[in-house]
Amino acid sequence: MTPMKWFYSFIKPYRKRLFLGLFLVTFLAGLAIINPIVSGKVVDDVISGGQYDKLPVLVLILLLVTAIRSVLRFMVPYNFEICSQGVLYKMRDAVYRKLLMEDFAFYNRNRTGDLMSRQTGDMDAIRHFVANVISSIFENILYFCFALIMIFTINTKLALCMLCILPFTVVLTVCQFKKVKPAFHNIRTRFSSLNAFVQENISGNRVVKAFAKEDYETEKFEAENDAYKTAELDCAAIWSKYVPIFEFFSNILTVVLMLYGGIMAIRGELSLGSLVTVNGYLWMLNMPLRMAGWFVNDVQRFVTSVEKIHTTFSEEPHISKPVNAITKKHYKGSIEFRNVSYQAEGEDIIQDVSFSVKPGQTIGILGPTGAGKSTIMNLLCRFYDTTEGDVLVDGVNVKDLDLYELRDNIGMAMQDVFLFSDTIEGNIAYARPDCPFDKVKKAAIAADANHFIQAMPEGYDTIVGERGVGLSGGQKQRISLARALLKDPSILILDDTTSAVDMETETYIQKQLKNLEGNHTIFIIAYRISSLKDADQILVLDHGRIAERGTHKELLENNGYYARVFEHQYHTPAKEGR
Repeated sequence: MTPMKWFYSFIKPYRKRLFLGLFLVTFLAGLAIINPIVSGKVVDDVISGGQYDKLPVLVLILLLVTAIRSVLRFMVPYNFEICSQGVLYKMRDAVYRKLLMEDFAFYNRNRTGDLMSRQTGDMDAIRHFVANVISSIFENILYFCFALIMIFTINTKLALCMLCILPFTVVLTVCQFKKVKPAFHNIRTRFSSLNAFVQENISGNRVVKAFAKEDYETEKFEAENDAYKTAELDCAAIWSKYVPIFEFFSNILTVVLMLYGGIMAIRGELSLGSLVTVNGYLWMLNMPLRMAGWFVNDVQRFVTSVEKIHTTFSEEPHISKPVNAITKKHYKGSIEFRNVSYQAEGEDIIQDVSFSVKPGQTIGILGPTGAGKSTIMNLLCRFYDTTEGDVLVDGVNVKDLDLYELRDNIGMAMQDVFLFSDTIEGNIAYARPDCPFDKVKKAAIAADANHFIQAMPEGYDTIVGERGVGLSGGQKQRISLARALLKDPSILILDDTTSAVDMETETYIQKQLKNLEGNHTIFIIAYRISSLKDADQILVLDHGRIAERGTHKELLENNGYYARVFEHQYHTPAKEGR
């Protein structure tokens, strides 16, 4: 589907209202014909002809036409604004829903600021086009055509002289349209880049301040800002070159009327009233010519914005729900990795990984940074698809399972904790928004978060700042853990969840997790041996492969990587620690 056809699908439900608006615009433009005719009658019949009895009627007609046009001037913009807001609502909703359906790879490729600019600046350009530009272009075309027709009925020679300007205007419009398109495309690109830069720096303002890099970031911002300014000025240079020419041609019409029309009036070929009437139509010819350059800008801005939004919208996720998905409301929690390998951008992340987990077991995963620990969990949740091999849940390949139901049965406390700008209760109850408060508090107690939450001035109603600003790393981790526990999933994934808490808190959390054993399959990714030692099976990853596997005791006896980590953390030889 082309970008314009895609846009038409949103405007199609408002066709009747648009046609109504265009009909009102036609009526409005038609009424503009009357006043110059009446003015000519006043000059010929009343002033020159002495028929003063006609004056009240002619004045009444002028007043009535003016009143009707004033009412239409209110109705037309309001009607098109309703259309524009309806189109914008549906389009923004469709794009947002599509963004929610995109996979991790999409967000790895696109910056947040770029996506935000699609939902703001580009959407506003479309709203402006539907609300104002469509009606304005149509109205000005009607003015030009109606005025030209009326001038032809008055005097053909005068009309032909004025018509000579039209070919030049058409050529100029085409030339401007071709040149301004790449300029507007550059503007939208630079605006997206500037938006992305600002969003990133506002989100990372603490890092900027911590490293005292305000001046450095200011220089980078000025470079982005200059690039955007240059793009706008380059575009302005184009239309500023053409708009004066359109203005010149519009003024030529006045010269033609004054010179040629005046000569015809002196010769008696044209009455003074007819000259006044033609002069009354002159603005209807001038205004479209003056506005032609601006309309080209508005149309091109609209086209560029639609193309930008459609490009984002048309990207299909690599991870999608299977056509004939196997549905299953509740999973038992058995998991198997069969010779699983995964590559990203030509790099091997994990290679030939195989293991199986029975329902209710706890699996610990240990390994150095970049070993592929989190990747295994991402493949289990099907955030990414395997390059080779199969991931099975309850004996079924995750690629065949309903994507929503699979993830609904998995609870995650992620390594990168994200909290919404909501209350603490709202963050914990994110997966189950309608659950009673007692369950929220129970989950917080299990995550050892209840005591510090209640110590806050507003307790569970405390508003968390963006991304959890105002909370310590340990507090955010415990809220994230409570959120995962409240979901009560068949499979629970704890990705480095207790790295920012003290040993006493970690011990308490471990005891709470033991109460879950038998009902939940639990994966614990951690660097601390204390978090893993009680697991039913421990996997040690190294360079994307399983280097060791077994229980805590078995791995210590192997005297490998696990034993060395144990020795470093407990400051004692491995054999003594056994």
